[in-house]
Amino acid sequence: MQRTFIVLIFLLFIIGGGICLQVFLSRKNNKWLGLMLPIISFCFSLVIVLGFIAYNGMTGHEVLQLIAFTLFISNIPTVILIVIYFACREKLKRKKELDKMNIQDLE
Repeated sequence: MQRTFIVLIFLLFIIGGGICLQVFLSRKNNKWLGLMLPIISFCFSLVIVLGFIAYNGMTGHEVLQLIAFTLFISNIPTVILIVIYFACREKLKRKKELDKMNIQDLE
């Protein structure tokens, strides 16, 4: 029981650290920095799906269902990271527009 609790706490720290890293990278001026983690997450999901290609013993329809379900489930972190990216970029865009308006007001 104690080991499970420690693993759960460790997993929460990893997830929290990943989210903090995504927010940090998304707030940078370079837009590609914020897209690094979603791209890596998407590549991992493709690696998972490509691992099923070597699996035999299923019909074509079953394989397609398995691939679709796996892509859906494994891309949930990708979608979350992209939502964080666009939310942070929207705030950055709004701040730049506000700064631009303040500069125009000073003129």
